[in-house]
Amino acid sequence: MKNLTPHQISIRASLVIAVAYTLLSWVSLSNPTKLVIVFHFGLVFVISFLVMRYTIGHFIYRKIKLIYKTIQKEKSKKLEKKEETSSIIHEDLMARVNMDVQAWADSQRQEIDRLVADEQYRKEFLGNVSHELKTPIFNIQGYILTLLEGGLEDESINRDYLQRADKSVDRLIHIVEDLETISQLEAGHLELDMDKFDVVALTRDILKSQELVARDSSITLGFKDHDEKPREAMADKERIRQVITNLIVNSIRYGKKGGQTEVRFYDMDENWLVEISDDGIGIPKKHLPRIFERFFRVDKSRSRERGGTGLGLSIVKHIIEAHGQTINVRSTEGVGSTFSFTLEKAKERPSNQRFRKTSTSPS
Repeated sequence: MKNLTPHQISIRASLVIAVAYTLLSWVSLSNPTKLVIVFHFGLVFVISFLVMRYTIGHFIYRKIKLIYKTIQKEKSKKLEKKEETSSIIHEDLMARVNMDVQAWADSQRQEIDRLVADEQYRKEFLGNVSHELKTPIFNIQGYILTLLEGGLEDESINRDYLQRADKSVDRLIHIVEDLETISQLEAGHLELDMDKFDVVALTRDILKSQELVARDSSITLGFKDHDEKPREAMADKERIRQVITNLIVNSIRYGKKGGQTEVRFYDMDENWLVEISDDGIGIPKKHLPRIFERFFRVDKSRSRERGGTGLGLSIVKHIIEAHGQTINVRSTEGVGSTFSFTLEKAKERPSNQRFRKTSTSPS
């Protein structure tokens, strides 16, 4: 009885009606001949078949056709062509409608699940933002109140508290700037200034700028096997500077005293693979899938203590994906971490020729 065609439904229904009518006629008539019974059966069957076929074809299936058209419009977001809609009613209509309704229902369930997940994500995001902003704001408020209540005249604390307030303001500005950057990246409103540059030279400058910070933790910065051969990439130089700086700063922040951070480059045909490795505390395996989420921290206390906003790696991921490239991480707790990302190789282009590319939100 599954997926019957209109013709099959009409025949079965007509047979039932004809048999029932023939039995009633046989009981009500006295000694009916076989010819009369056959005549009644045939007549009722033909009439029933025509009525059923007309009813199913022009009333019930017309409604099914409208439902089917609606589903098709939702799927394609376009009006169906006349030749497509005119051929909807055919022998396999019920099977086709059943499949499409099931597919439509599945898509609706997926959409509902996505909306629920987005709502949960929004609540978590608002909670994280308020928590991140609350800490520096309360610190600033406490320092200022202390100074206003007499601490301003106390030379033993006034400068110290002003410096602490200034540090909290810097942290507040850093959070706001990171939020603005990630919002632009996710909305696809950030223009990438694509140009050819030597990614090795850029990395060398960043390593030099972080030498003092690394020295405080006795961490050595450098290139793997002292490989500093020029490698030209086509990307937004300042955004890639932001990416490499963030990864190197993180390797110092979570590195071990006396450890090292190494940068390596690999030739991947049309791309360069850049790897930044450390031998620090590493990342527990259970946290790896969430490492690029906004505000996610493995070590919350250590990150906040050293000024981390929890947005850095999320920004890094969005920047790399805006370039149409990928970023990955592999890590072992207590051994170290390696972040790797790809950059497009620079092709031969006329000198000083640049172009701008608008980033798109990742799917």
